[in-house]
Amino acid sequence: MKLLYLVHRMPYPPNKGDKVPSYHLLRHLAARHEVFLGTFIDDPDDERHVDTVRGWCADAHFARLSPRWARIKSLRGLGRGQPLGLPYYQDPGLRAWVNDSVKRHGIEGVVVFSSTMAPYAETLGLPTWVDFVDLDSAKWTAYGQQHRWPLSWIYAREGRTLLAYEREVARWARRSFFVTEAECDMFRRLAPESAAKVEALCNGVDADFFAPAADRSSPFEPGTVPVVFTGAMDYWPNVDAVAWFVHDMLPRLRTLHPNVHFSIVGRSPTAAVRALAGPNVTVTGTVDDVRPYLQHAAAVVAPLRLARGIQNKVLEAMAMGRPVVAASHCVAAIDGSRPDELCAADAADDYVRILDAWLREPAAADAVGRAARERVLAGFAWPARLAPIDEALAQP
Repeated sequence: MKLLYLVHRMPYPPNKGDKVPSYHLLRHLAARHEVFLGTFIDDPDDERHVDTVRGWCADAHFARLSPRWARIKSLRGLGRGQPLGLPYYQDPGLRAWVNDSVKRHGIEGVVVFSSTMAPYAETLGLPTWVDFVDLDSAKWTAYGQQHRWPLSWIYAREGRTLLAYEREVARWARRSFFVTEAECDMFRRLAPESAAKVEALCNGVDADFFAPAADRSSPFEPGTVPVVFTGAMDYWPNVDAVAWFVHDMLPRLRTLHPNVHFSIVGRSPTAAVRALAGPNVTVTGTVDDVRPYLQHAAAVVAPLRLARGIQNKVLEAMAMGRPVVAASHCVAAIDGSRPDELCAADAADDYVRILDAWLREPAAADAVGRAARERVLAGFAWPARLAPIDEALAQP
């Protein structure tokens, strides 16, 4: 087919949570169809990858987005009763390219990644498949419950208006996808009119890339016991997670294991994250390769109280053969996982107890890591995970 693929952030390099699945979906589609990519560049560093991405596509349009200006534009949504994310991603040049591509190239269908790109597709009159990824309206609602006024009001409003828009999109979309069955079930309850058209399109991991290697040197100081968190550190659930770990878990863990050192590995750390750095905490910022930090970690943590769905950071750490303890809702999203492959925790006490046991018995921790990698190899290869989109596209 000739497919229009609309993505809210350039799907390469796969160095951020949402860019990992959008990248693999692009490569998957491009191997089977003619893909016309419409996307945004919101990070100047991504400019150097434009030619690489263009090479995978029949044609591509890259709209430049200034996050600061886009935030100002998003305020238009207040007067229009819209979720603020819609005007944030509106660009006349991209819209013109979409309409022209449909006319000139005979586009046969549209794949949308993230509901914020759906406005470009809704008036085209073409079969459209929408990968919502997460149920973002639920995320904003949860944010509202975690903040004080006025942010509580803004986030709660975003949750309400975005859910209304998600339901509208699901009504006209041929099929809607979410990253886990739990997200699908939640949306089916909230949007029963579209329940029959909702399906899971789960995250995977490149286990050939994320694999331990004997010649990969450690980035950690000798004598330390490294516990690691990875992720984009301007993403609020990640910020909340590392702050919770540093304040509520690390001091207690260090009374049991004085050499424990916590490394926060990821791009764009906020001021709040940078303030966590100290003798027992390292904030790396952007690193060329996250794999050495994962491979040489004594343990990897993902104490995410707010993020939803299957977490790339968890799958990547498992693929690297390391023991991981994560929020129970993140563990539940990984179907069939067992405590000997991946450990679940909710309270700070749970994280400390599990980490203490692993640090006392490194051989047992290594066994969990080996089982984790086997679990990933058995069930999370990208081609198998993306098979539902092939089946959906093939249906008349």
